[in-house]
Amino acid sequence: MNAGDRVRVDSADQSYEGVLLPSSTPDHVVVKLDGGYNVGIDRDEASVEVLESDVYDVESAQDEDSHSEIEFDEELPTVSLISTGGTIASTVDYRTGAVTAQFDAEDVLRAVPDLAGMANYRGRVVANILSENMTTDVWQDLARAVKAEIEAGADGVVVMHGTDTMQFTASALAFMLDTPVPVVFTGSQRSADRPSSDNVMNAVCAVEAAKSDCAEVLVCMHADESDDRCALHRGTRVRKNHTSRRDAFETVGAKPLGDVDYDTDGDNAVTFRREYTERGEADLALHDALATDVELLKFTPGMDTELLETAAEGAEGLVLEGTGLGHVNTEWISVLDDLDIPVVMTSQCLEGRVCDRVYDTGRDLLAAGVIEGEDMLPGTAKVKLMWALENADDAADAMSEPLAGEIQQRSTPWL
Repeated sequence: MNAGDRVRVDSADQSYEGVLLPSSTPDHVVVKLDGGYNVGIDRDEASVEVLESDVYDVESAQDEDSHSEIEFDEELPTVSLISTGGTIASTVDYRTGAVTAQFDAEDVLRAVPDLAGMANYRGRVVANILSENMTTDVWQDLARAVKAEIEAGADGVVVMHGTDTMQFTASALAFMLDTPVPVVFTGSQRSADRPSSDNVMNAVCAVEAAKSDCAEVLVCMHADESDDRCALHRGTRVRKNHTSRRDAFETVGAKPLGDVDYDTDGDNAVTFRREYTERGEADLALHDALATDVELLKFTPGMDTELLETAAEGAEGLVLEGTGLGHVNTEWISVLDDLDIPVVMTSQCLEGRVCDRVYDTGRDLLAAGVIEGEDMLPGTAKVKLMWALENADDAADAMSEPLAGEIQQRSTPWL
């Protein structure tokens, strides 16, 4: 019995058929099922029957020398593919059974062959981490890498990123980078070995967006649960609003900036429905200094002021998620009045606008020096304050001004 054999595995409660994969531990049998999923079964509780030998050539599947050379087509634009981790371009290493993140243009085309013929590609790795492990240092490394790729002639950049914190990284790049070309974040909610994986469509649509005329930081993910359209979200207005759905990402407080109609025959179409910064309109510039001691604190009824005092201690700035129009209790206001750091108020409602001029509580907050966060998302406000403290002449003034589409002129209840 060898890796690559077709096998039947009987366990105590179920039977499985598929291709035997090498296991990273001797205690488990790993099988790729016909539906595309990988399953591991305790070897002590399983009997394995070989149905057919060598149905899959394991060695040639991972033969590095078997990659075909990618030819440059001068009629196609050049898109740089930058990886920070995540599952979108991951493949199964049949020598170990693990998911690998080796990454160059050939690896991406092997994982997502539908990208062939759409552009010339360059591949670059900035990090290989789960997105919950993202740091400000990686944000800065990524911004510098994007700038370097644009300086080297990239007509667009696609950043492959884990979905959990993609909205934070996209916001960070939107503030740090003035870009003359599209910078498009994409990822995958479902891993590549799952039949319902969204990696192919998201990657194809992201490349289409990177070839478009919109020179902003965008997030490109499924628009709905079907496989026919991706939404293009402005990086400072997007939020992951579901744990597992493929259309988890939504533009908050507005419609998406545009979308990409996906066609399996390659007849994809990019449509923008709102105003955007056009290709070539901005000069390439990098402002990547970030204050790292900025806290985000969500207020709930009954919270002790000690939590606020602890969050503010040693912080360079503070973002609050208040209730409704942007409120906290009166005990908190007395603490805020004594702070000598910028404090920005956002709303945990997400939709709508902070307005601290309606009720007494709001007016007391303004008197205490709290800055209205307009309709900024709380996470975006934190990232912006990190940036403003290091790059703006007056951080408080900068927090009230739209810099990268994070503040809209007006908030409407229904769109």
